[in-house]
Amino acid sequence: MHQITLWRRLLAEFLGTALLVTAVVGSGIMAVKLSPNDVGLQLLQNSVATAFALGALILTFGPVSGAHFNPVVSAADWFLGRRHGTGLAGKELGGYAVAQTLGAIAGSILANLMFDLAPVTMSTKDRADGHLWLGEVVAVVGLLLLIFALVRSGRASVAPAAVGAYIGAAYWFTSSTSFANPAVTVGRAFTDTFAGIAPTSVPGFVAAQLVGLLLGVGLVLALYPHAGENAGAVVVPHDADPAHRL
Repeated sequence: MHQITLWRRLLAEFLGTALLVTAVVGSGIMAVKLSPNDVGLQLLQNSVATAFALGALILTFGPVSGAHFNPVVSAADWFLGRRHGTGLAGKELGGYAVAQTLGAIAGSILANLMFDLAPVTMSTKDRADGHLWLGEVVAVVGLLLLIFALVRSGRASVAPAAVGAYIGAAYWFTSSTSFANPAVTVGRAFTDTFAGIAPTSVPGFVAAQLVGLLLGVGLVLALYPHAGENAGAVVVPHDADPAHRL
């Protein structure tokens, strides 16, 4: 079986996360242009575009890297798979997180440039409040439960549609509009547009996402105690190179 080297997987994570954030930020800018006086319609346009883009990007990059696009997903994959030799190795987790974060920043810059804005326009949108952090915890826990339930039950092939649908829905049922991703949170600080988040609000969101990671992993272990055996198929099956394992 063909083995995919680490640098190719990191490139896939960088590109996938960059294009995801481009979709989030770009559709937000377009929504404001098309529906300047209707915030609800703006959110609908933004969420639909993001859900469709996420599904397409998982299909595109999943066979290379698993299409995590999210340090929380990568960390859960590493933790749950470490005893079974599945999922990510320690140094791979660090590489994935860096590639995802740099990709998210690049995605915001690309979206800004496509809409004739300055490459970097640091957000002034304050999102620092306890109820928003609670929304992030809920969003992350739900995301992890969905991904590992699909993998454990052998239904990873439907992950593109399922994960896209979940994120699209979570835009609406969480108070935070479901960032659910530390890398994407950092990237969205680099655009002062509809999807932006003020840099001062980033630490609170990331902390909430890490709490969601801990709770989510705990619930995965409680519900699917053997989930780690299938960690190599997160988010979708991919063929990692065992030469890079620790």
